[in-house]
Amino acid sequence: MLAYTYVKPGIFELQNKPKPVLLDSRDAIVRVTLSSICTSDLHIKHGSVPKAVPGITVGHEMVGVVEKIGSSVSSVLPGDRVTVNVETFCGNCFFCRHGWVNNCTDPNGGWALGCRIDGGQAEYVRVPYADQGLNRIPNSVTDEQALFVGDILATGYWAAQISEIKPEDTVLLIGAGPTGICTLQCVLLRSPRQVIVCEKDPRRLQFIRQHYPQILAAEPEHLPEVLRQCCPYGGVDVVLEAAGSQDSFRMAWQYARPNAVVTVVALYDEPQILPLPEMYGKNLIFKTGGVDGCNCAETLRLIENGKIDTTPLITHTYPLRKIAAAYELFENRRDGVIKVAIQTALS
Repeated sequence: MLAYTYVKPGIFELQNKPKPVLLDSRDAIVRVTLSSICTSDLHIKHGSVPKAVPGITVGHEMVGVVEKIGSSVSSVLPGDRVTVNVETFCGNCFFCRHGWVNNCTDPNGGWALGCRIDGGQAEYVRVPYADQGLNRIPNSVTDEQALFVGDILATGYWAAQISEIKPEDTVLLIGAGPTGICTLQCVLLRSPRQVIVCEKDPRRLQFIRQHYPQILAAEPEHLPEVLRQCCPYGGVDVVLEAAGSQDSFRMAWQYARPNAVVTVVALYDEPQILPLPEMYGKNLIFKTGGVDGCNCAETLRLIENGKIDTTPLITHTYPLRKIAAAYELFENRRDGVIKVAIQTALS
């Protein structure tokens, strides 16, 4: 089968690999129908994910059809259309029982697919702990609608959930990339008083203004004036940082009011510094880490009920055999790209 493979830092390659097989009674084999490229894949390519294993098939954002299941799998059957979770989690360890599935203690727990074990930018993928890692897609929901459920939409839902957003809050979201837009949709589900999005890319800013006219959208240089007009307590009540740069990290704590919640959604290429002397007295609550992606069934219900729609994020579609060109487009942000869908030849 065709599989896009991490050869070494800086090099991905489309290779022919054997079709995966069941290795455990809790595994499932999924025929991938649609996958996508994530910024985290670029982090692997550039060597900023130390846990990534050379030789693995990349990709952790996918939907497909169950082909085979192990004898212990009970939640899905062959022929089911499913989303695939970015995380592998056993469901039984201390962390899983508390809903902290990103820290599952299984050797393949947490972000494994497309990082430490073969992922889904391929024709087939083996999914460990299939009862936890797969969710059936409702008949009325398309592959395109469900594509981001297991990763960036799970991230957005988790980020909004842990940010303690209240109806009277003003919320600042920094970054309107794919993860930022998914986060925005989940923030809006919580009906805060005001949402502000800060983004420096004019095309992404225009996307926000076109699709979410009810919120305020501002470039970084204009953000201080926007905040002065609508934040009487020295900053916003909640900040969600989804841009992942040194500047955006500083903005996150700088524009938060005292005693605000700052949720770091982004993954950074480099360490970030908390300048504690400058921050002293703000009494900020920081929340950060990998997504606990255990609410996929709920986000599928929200999609089915028309509460979430991430299909406008798919701006380009490529066949798997042209995935290198899709990466080049995505990495260089050409042609107004937001997300690229990758179709397999078998779909």
